[in-house]
Amino acid sequence: MKALVYHGPGQKVWEDVPDPVIIDPTDVIVQVDTTTICGTDLHILKGDVPAVTDGRILGHEGVGTITELGSAVSKLAVGDRVIISCVTSCGSCTYCHQGLPSHCLDEEGASGVGWILGHLIDGTQAEYVRVPFAEGSLHKLPEGVSDEAALTLSDILPTGFEIGVRNGRVKPGDVVAVIGAGPVGLAVIMTAGLYGASRVIAIDLDDNRLALAKTFGASDTVNSGGESWQDEVLAMTDGLGVDVAIEAVGVPSTFTMATELIRPGGTVANVGVHGKSVELKLQELWIKDVAITTGLVSATTTPMLLKLVAQGKLATEKFVTHRFSMADIVDAYDTFGRAAETKALKVAISR
Repeated sequence: MKALVYHGPGQKVWEDVPDPVIIDPTDVIVQVDTTTICGTDLHILKGDVPAVTDGRILGHEGVGTITELGSAVSKLAVGDRVIISCVTSCGSCTYCHQGLPSHCLDEEGASGVGWILGHLIDGTQAEYVRVPFAEGSLHKLPEGVSDEAALTLSDILPTGFEIGVRNGRVKPGDVVAVIGAGPVGLAVIMTAGLYGASRVIAIDLDDNRLALAKTFGASDTVNSGGESWQDEVLAMTDGLGVDVAIEAVGVPSTFTMATELIRPGGTVANVGVHGKSVELKLQELWIKDVAITTGLVSATTTPMLLKLVAQGKLATEKFVTHRFSMADIVDAYDTFGRAAETKALKVAISR
């Protein structure tokens, strides 16, 4: 089969590799019908994730069709259309029992991290993929849900909802600021209304992303390139700040922005993946009773989100802005890597 293979920092090749095979009784083989690219994949290609070694097939998101079952798999069938979750859950370790499969302790993810596809084992940017612990790691697709609508349920939609909205303790009537209107920030904006946010303020440097944020559910937008951005946000509240500030970029300056916008008793929810240390001005925050939350997606809310997508309550297909064939996956990386120029959100890469 063909797959996109990592060969060290800056090196990726769409090349022939052996077909995946069943290794454990809980495995299935999935024909990948549609996959996509995540910002994490770009981090890997920069050499920022040393656990990813030469020869690894990239990718941890996808929608496909089951072609082969392990002997212990009874709740899935050959021919089932499924969402491949970015997090693999054994369902039996202490963290899976606590509802934290993001730290699954199964034998393949022995480091205590549930993200193993395209990381510790071969991933989804391929014609076929082996999925361990399939019954806890795949979600059957109902009729009428397209591949493109389902694709965001692999990662970004549960990430935005679980780590931004849920961890941020959004409650009815809250004013929420979302810093960063990229794909994950837009997922936060799309799902903030599920918990009753009265106002969702999108903050970004890119006017195109801010315009998109309005279509995803933002009530207000603020371009943070000017000197008055903080005053603009505070003017939308009573001057004390927002109830929840969600950081969805992953750089020190945007985390600081979130702490500067929060009102006493509010919550700062960090969703962005940080590669550098962040200064925490605890001397200013403790007296404001501010809570700070972090997290790695566990994708335990995927079934609930899938129901909303199936009922037309969440229009997730609009995340897809560019489409490619698998043979053109290298071009897809180029387009996604230049998102500010190409205006790409999610790319759909299909057979």
